[in-house]
Formats: sequence, structure tokens, C-alpha cells
Amino acid sequence: MAKRQKPKKGLKKESKIPKASTKGLSNLPAFFSDTQLHCILIMVLSFLLYGNTLLHDFAQDDAIVITDNEFTEKGFAGIPDILKYDTFRGFFKVDGKESLVTGGRYRPLSLVMFASGVSLFGQTPFVFHLMNILLYGLTGIILYLLLLKMLSPKQQDTYAVFIALVTTFLFLVHPIHTEVVANIKGRDEILTLLGSLAALYYSLRAYYESKPEYTAIATVVFFLGLMSKENAAMFIFIVPLTYYFFTKADIGTIIKQTAPFVGATVLFILIRSFGVGIPLIGGEAPRELMNNPYMVITNDSVFPATYAYMGIGEKMATIFYTLGKYIQLLFAPITLTHDYYPRHVEVMNWTNWQVIVSFLLHMALGIYAVLRAFKKDPLAYGILFYLLSLAIVSNIFFAVGTNMAERFMFMPSVGFCFIIAILGYRFIQMKTKVEVVNIKSLYPIFAIIGIVGLLFSAKTIHRNMAWKDNFTLFSTDIHVSKNSAKLRNSMGGDLVTLSAKEQNEQKRTTMLTEAVGHLNEAVKIHPNYKNAYLLLGNANNYLKQYEASISNYNKALRLDPYYQDAKNNLGITYRDAGRYYGEKKGDIQKSIQYLQKAYEARPTEYETVRLLGVAHGMKREMNKAVEYFKKATEIEPNNADAFLNLGNAYMNAGNETEGAKYRQRAFQMDPDVEKKRAR
Repeated sequence: MAKRQKPKKGLKKESKIPKASTKGLSNLPAFFSDTQLHCILIMVLSFLLYGNTLLHDFAQDDAIVITDNEFTEKGFAGIPDILKYDTFRGFFKVDGKESLVTGGRYRPLSLVMFASGVSLFGQTPFVFHLMNILLYGLTGIILYLLLLKMLSPKQQDTYAVFIALVTTFLFLVHPIHTEVVANIKGRDEILTLLGSLAALYYSLRAYYESKPEYTAIATVVFFLGLMSKENAAMFIFIVPLTYYFFTKADIGTIIKQTAPFVGATVLFILIRSFGVGIPLIGGEAPRELMNNPYMVITNDSVFPATYAYMGIGEKMATIFYTLGKYIQLLFAPITLTHDYYPRHVEVMNWTNWQVIVSFLLHMALGIYAVLRAFKKDPLAYGILFYLLSLAIVSNIFFAVGTNMAERFMFMPSVGFCFIIAILGYRFIQMKTKVEVVNIKSLYPIFAIIGIVGLLFSAKTIHRNMAWKDNFTLFSTDIHVSKNSAKLRNSMGGDLVTLSAKEQNEQKRTTMLTEAVGHLNEAVKIHPNYKNAYLLLGNANNYLKQYEASISNYNKALRLDPYYQDAKNNLGITYRDAGRYYGEKKGDIQKSIQYLQKAYEARPTEYETVRLLGVAHGMKREMNKAVEYFKKATEIEPNNADAFLNLGNAYMNAGNETEGAKYRQRAFQMDPDVEKKRAR
């Protein structure tokens, strides 16, 4: 049972509320004592908050884990590979690229669920969103039951129910969770917290009820939490703290209750290490800015630009700035974004007042928690829960590949909400000057929490709308993350993709021009951003800005000579430029120059070879025209038009016999071939 504070001077013990008749719970009116009703309402609230995501499409990282992952696309058949490889392997489809982020990622459980969903329902976003909402509601229920078990293990009282209800309510409505629930990929965050909380809940039940089967359940669900995301490992510290703060267990018992969690973690690390072949941590940090935000440009006057790792001072200042931003977002989640990549978060130093305030605040929280831990102060527990679960994603101990992300607050926010609930209760204690607060005395706090909850709920429902699809998300958050190279790149890329479907030429040109603007900003922030150069090349090509397109593809290839997409697109652009200068500008010599480069890049592409034949024919270089038209017939031996071209070229070269032969062959293949050309 939670340790109660001794009555402070000036506090008196208020008479208990008459015993409630419902479910035998003491001190509480019927509504507040109805645990089953509370669980139902928690699930209902989850649907009220996130029901508007059910008709949303896939968005953002859903491509990595569902729509463009070769393993999940196979459904049940892909599960063995999901369990065998790094989480990103199915997306990149080749070995090596999945380890771009230090230590790799092994989170198979959510992908197994996605693969199963594909087999059972196809790639239907509705089903995937529905499952996220259900799992979120279940997480809220487990959190509520866990808090009741922690604070009042035998019979619920005012204190336990208040803390459990307020903590769970704030957790459910908090807008910072929208990235996790509204984005299907966020299921890994839900599953790891659900598994961790459920494991602690069943561990406490095993302790209080002396049922070993609950220990087995705790071990299994914790292992599943680890298989969802590595963050669950922090519960090997949170579990013993929970027993220390809220039970009378001795050191030996605490070690015994923690042992299954440690065992599950060791098993997970072994599977991860030997099965996947990568360590949990370690290795040199990547030198690519999009995978390591703690890089700085040392010289951008050359290409490629030169980068270096941040100094430890700048790095730690930037980290503490982001830690302060997390606290700000927990209290005031007004401006949210899915993208905190460089340089949405600028490089900081220790002269920045926000860095200093964040550092002092976190030091104060840490000192308070340690000192008050000896008194088993629940507020200290909440702080330690927050700091411990934050540590693994803070970038202080492990590189996580980005400065910060709202999804990283999913687990730590439990500690934050618990702290707010404790402070609310203590405020009423101070106001009423009693130790055991009457439930009616708590109504003002319930009212305040209710108002905050309504504001948070409105923000959550509104924020969900941004996650409708990629374009909605990017075009919403670009106003917040203007200095993010990644979001600029994403916005530009999506505009290029959507422009291909636009029938109105003027609108299409406007979209492409806007895309070029975003992509130029991306490479201004990150001069060595090879994907941005690829997308710039695409946009320039569609705008018929061929020289710029070729330049950008060549920059991408200078950054990565094996960049196959850039190689292919460069060849296409040379071909398109050749056609443009030949057909639109009448510059046959320039046309041939571009077409020759296209041929060198893609020697087996029919259209390039055909255009070379046409260009040389227009230049009256008939032998060259015959040479290329003959190659065209070899590339597409069943193409009647190719043989007609060859026959005409021979005719124009003065070889009527060969010309007639190939023309006759063309007509045998397709009697209407000449009529079709005339159309």
C-alpha cells in the first residue's frame, strides 16, 4: 500500500465518507467506486478522441512498415523474415542500408501485426487505425488498473481513485500523443508501453495475491513489449522503484520480483544480437545529417560540403534545449509537428537562456527526486519515472537519429501525468488542511482537470486532421518546421508526385515551382542531401529545365556514385532534353548531344535509340540513322513501327531494296502501321 505522509502541522484527519454500497469499495460514491465503468469510459474516450482517424489514409512512416515493406506486404509469409532482420530491412530491400542509424532497429512485433493485418484485411487503413485506437484505449485501462494496484492494492480509497483517474484522463487526452495514435506506425510505441505497464500490473498482482501464474504473464507481456521497441528495457529500473515506493517489500523480494524483467531483457538482447547480427548500441555515429543531427557544416563553399561532429558543449546544449522543449510541450502542447529534424532545432550553446533554464530545471528535478526517494515521496517516483523513461530517447546515452520527436514522450508522459495528479491532490490537502481528503473537496480539482481535458481533447481531435495523408501532414507542419531539411524535402517530393496527376497545366507548373522552392531550401540547410538533389532533378525535368535537372542529378551522383535512381533519371532527362531540343527548338546538334548521353546511360532503351535515328535522319546522316533504327528493331523485334522506320531510313539512304524489304516486314506485322503513325 502506498505510504501515506504523516499529518503535517495544521492538518487534521477528516472523517471518512460512509462506505459505498457498490462493489464493496470504501469512502467513495458509487460512480467513483465503479472500476468497471471507468474502464468502459476509458475505451469510449479513446474512440471519441481518435475516431476521426478511422477514415485516414496511410501517412509518413507507414510506408516503411506497411505499404512499401517487402516483408509485411507478403502477409503471414513475411513473418519469418520480419523476425530475422532489422526493422528497416524490408523497406530498403537490400542489406546494409537498414543500419544507417547507429545500432539499428529491431522491433518485430508491430510488423508481425501489420503483416497479419495485410493477410486478413489487405492494405486497408481503416482496420489499422481501428487497431491503434483499441490498443490505445487498452493502454489507458491498464494504466488505470496499475495505479489502483500501486496506490491501494486491497480496497480503493479516495486518494488512489483520484490519482488513477486524473493520471489516466490526462494521459489519454494529451495532444502530444497524436503522432503515436494517428500514425499507424506509432503502434510500436503503444505496444511497448502497454506491454511494460501490463507486466508491472501483473507483477504486483503476483506479489499481493501470491499467484505465480501472474509472474509468468508479466514476463511474457514484458518480453512482447521489448519486441515492440527497446524503450521497454527502462522498466528493469522502474519496476524495483515501484516496489520500493509503494510496497513493504524488502530488498530480496524486490530483486525477486525484478528478476523476470531482467531475464526477459537479456533474452531480447540475445535474440537481437544473434538473430539480427547487430548490437543494441555501439559503432561510429553516422556522418549523414538526416541520421545524425549532431553534425555541423564546416565548409559549404565546396561541393560536397564538409561536415564534422559537434563539440561536446554544443551537443549537450542542444540536447538540454530539446529536453526543455519536451516539458514545454507537456504543459502547453500548442504548436505540434511531426518533424524535428535539422535544423528545426538549431545548434545551441550554453549562452542560450532556454538551455540554462532547462539544465537547471532537470538538475533540480533529479536532486529533488533522489532526496525525496528516501521518504518514498510519490512525487519523487513520478519524476524518476519521467527521467528514466526519457533517458533512452534523450540522445545523452544513445543516439536516436533525430533531435527530438513527440512520440518519444509517449512513455515519459505517464510520469508527467502522475506528477500533475499528485500535485492536484496535495493542493487540496493544503487548502482543506486535512490529510485524508473528502471526495467532495476534490471536485474543484476535477473541474479544473475537466477544463484542461476539454482543451486538450479539442487540440487532439484537431491535430488528428493533419495526419489524414502525407500531403495534409506535410503542408500543415511546413508552417511550423520551416527549417527542417527533411520536411522541406518531403513537401517538395510530395508536390512532385501529385503534380504528375494534375491535368491542368497551369496548376501543375505552380505545384512543380513550389516543389523546387522547398527542395532548394532543403539543400540550403543540408548541402549534401542527395535525395533532395534527386527530387530537384525530377521537378526540373518536368518543368523542362533540363540543364538544371542534369546538374542536380550529377550532384546526387557525386554524393553517391552508386545512386541508381539518379543514374536512371539522368538518362531519362538526357533523352527528354534531346527530344525537346529536336522537336521544339529545332536544334538538331544539341538534340543529338543529349540523346547520345542518354544512349550511353541507357543503351537498351527503345525510345532513346529511336530518337537518335530520327535526329540523324533529320540531319541527313542516313547511315547513322540506319544504324540506330536497326538497333531499335533488335531491342523491340515485334514492333512494326521500328521496322517501318528502318525501311524508310534505307529508302532515304538510296537503298530501295533493303528499304522495301523492311517496309514490307512492317506491313506484315501490322497492315495499319502507317495509318497509326499518321494519327
